[in-house]
Formats: sequence, C-alpha cells, structure tokens
Amino acid sequence: MIVILFLVSIIVFSLVHLTPGDPARMILGQEATEESLQALREQMGLNDPLYVQYFNWVTNVLQGDLGNSLKDNTPVLTVLLQKLPVTIQLSIMSFIIAMLIAIPAGIISATRKGTFWDYFGTTFALSGVSVPPFFLGILLIFVFSISLGWLAPSGYVEPWKDFKQSMLLMILPALAVGVRLSAEITRMLRSSMLEVLEADYIRTAYAKGVLERGVVIGHALKNALIPVVTVSGLQLATFLGGAVITETIFAIPGLGRLVIDAIMTRDFPVVQGAVLFMAIAVVMVNFFIDILYSILDPRIKLTGGQ
Repeated sequence: MIVILFLVSIIVFSLVHLTPGDPARMILGQEATEESLQALREQMGLNDPLYVQYFNWVTNVLQGDLGNSLKDNTPVLTVLLQKLPVTIQLSIMSFIIAMLIAIPAGIISATRKGTFWDYFGTTFALSGVSVPPFFLGILLIFVFSISLGWLAPSGYVEPWKDFKQSMLLMILPALAVGVRLSAEITRMLRSSMLEVLEADYIRTAYAKGVLERGVVIGHALKNALIPVVTVSGLQLATFLGGAVITETIFAIPGLGRLVIDAIMTRDFPVVQGAVLFMAIAVVMVNFFIDILYSILDPRIKLTGGQ
C-alpha cells in the first residue's frame, strides 16, 4: 500500500503540473501585471524545482493540508468533506440495488442452468454490461420523469433536511449505476457458482440429504463469493471516487461533479486532492478485500500460510 500510494502521489502531482494553465494567473486574472504574477508564484513556491514542490506538497498532505481552492480560497479538505456524503449516499444506494438484483439472479441462473431463467439472467448480464451508464441514465429520465412523471429528473436534497425527497431524487441515479454493477456481478456469480456446484463437497452434501436451499446458500454461495467480492469492492471504490458522468447528468453535487468543475476552472489543488482521495479509496478497499478473503475462505492465510 505504501509503495502504491507513493507512486500515486507522484502521478497526481505530475499530472497537474503537465496540465496547461498558470495557477498564478488564474488567481490574479488576465489583467495582472508580470510583477504581481512573479510575486505570487514565489509566494506559492511555483518557482522552486519540482522535487522541492513535491516534497512540500507531500509534507502538507501528510499533515492533512491539501492546499486551498484557487476559486474561493476554501481549504481543499473542507471542499472534499462537503461533497463526500453525497457520493457516499449514491454509492450505498447503488450498491444495495446491485446486490438485490445480482445475488438472486446469479444463483437462479447457476442452479437452473440451461433453462429460461438462465438465458434471461445471461441476457440481462450482457445487456447491462453493454449499456453505458450515461445512456441508461438518460433513458431512465425519459421514462420515469418525462413520460410517466413519477420522479424528478435531477437535483439533490440532503437526507437530514428531507429524507423522503432525498431518497426519491437518488433512485434514478442509483439505478443507472446499480444496474450496470448488478449485471457484472450476476455474470461473475453465475460462473463462480457453476464451478463450485461441481465440487465434491457439494455432491457429498446432497448425498447426506441436505436440502437444495441449504446446499446452495450454506455451502456453494459462500465459496463462490470471492471473485464477486473482488468485483464489488473495486466498483464500490470507483463509486466513492465519484460517478462522474452520472453525477453530471443528474446534477448531483458529489465528488465526481466537483472534479469536472475543478478541471473546467483549472482549480489545480482541488483536482489534486480529489484524485488523491479516489486513489486512496481504491487502495484501501483492495486492502480490506484481501482481509475479507481470509474470512470467506479459511484456506487463505494472512501470514505464513501455504
């Protein structure tokens, strides 16, 4: 994790400095004199060598200082913490929808191989993976907002202000993200379940008279979840990083939309902080997935195992 985060920090720092635009001119405006620009660059350390700038930036990051936004001088950490609850809400709702669809669909497809339900689940998985989330989002808006008028097409309300309205506004974006994830998990779970159901201990369980529900849920599902956990964890980390297109389409003020706005306004510190947070989220989720492996499968050892 330490090595990966170190490499990520270098990449994030380098990408921002390779992006066209002068931070000093962004702050002072196009009418600023060259003397004032040079003074601000010196104050911000932009005239220092890149390795010095990187060291100073990493030192500040480790102390929780991600710098200030060039737009309104607000601390970047404060901006991220303001947007994070919105993205977390979208991520959790999308993940719940995906699990509610994928687990039953994957189990039914695997246990009813070759039947109508298997073909239906496979078709759903292929369709869900093939349809881009932005297209599905637009389609959901057209059907449920414009045609039927059941839900608002966009917007966001904090749950602590109006919980019901907040949930209603989140249904369409959560569906747009969750359906695609459910399709990926359904396909993965079906393949994993088919492999596990051929194992010797499954046949032994049937021979002992264990009911099909007990065999499938109690024995096969747990062992088939390892690849599913991997896919789910990586997708959840992506959600926490911000579903950029989905948040933009549905006008949700989360991390994804924050990054888009920061890129458009050349707000480099915000871009750096947001991308670094996304990378940390992915690394941490992978770390916890590795730990979860040993819980799902005792044969996997954390240390010293063979």
